[in-house]
Amino acid sequence: MQDDHPATVRVRGLVVPDLLLDLLREGRWRHPGEPAVARVMPWFQDPLDFLGSIEQMERESRSLDHLTEDDEMAQLFGFARAQPATGPVELPWLDVDRAFFIAMARYAGDDTAIALDYRTSSSDPRVVASDVWNSSAPNTWRTVADTFSEFVAELRLDGADVGGP
Repeated sequence: MQDDHPATVRVRGLVVPDLLLDLLREGRWRHPGEPAVARVMPWFQDPLDFLGSIEQMERESRSLDHLTEDDEMAQLFGFARAQPATGPVELPWLDVDRAFFIAMARYAGDDTAIALDYRTSSSDPRVVASDVWNSSAPNTWRTVADTFSEFVAELRLDGADVGGP
């Protein structure tokens, strides 16, 4: 039996879930349409582009390191790193060492995104999205789905015929 994923694929040192690799390989990791996104993330108002390759995810996620070098920018975007003195980073902050982007705002300057958040699981990470619409802070992060596989199912990218609106 031949392994479909002969080498472990990583973005920012984090193992990319097999489901995401399968969706990318099969051409099913693509924007499902605004109604589907609105159903899963009703607060999210910016048009999104789903990042269509591991290379795009890696490239777009490099900004996590750059933006955390400046404390003011890190505060603005809701980015943080765990520190021995302060302990782990929790939501509404994005731990930049435990996440990478899978979708980005379509228009430059909107500065919103969806990320895989590995604080909950290394094999089926939580999905979080930025929220600039419902908080007094400039940008917070909130859970979209408890797992990536749940997110895929909710967006109906898995090919399953799910009833409902």
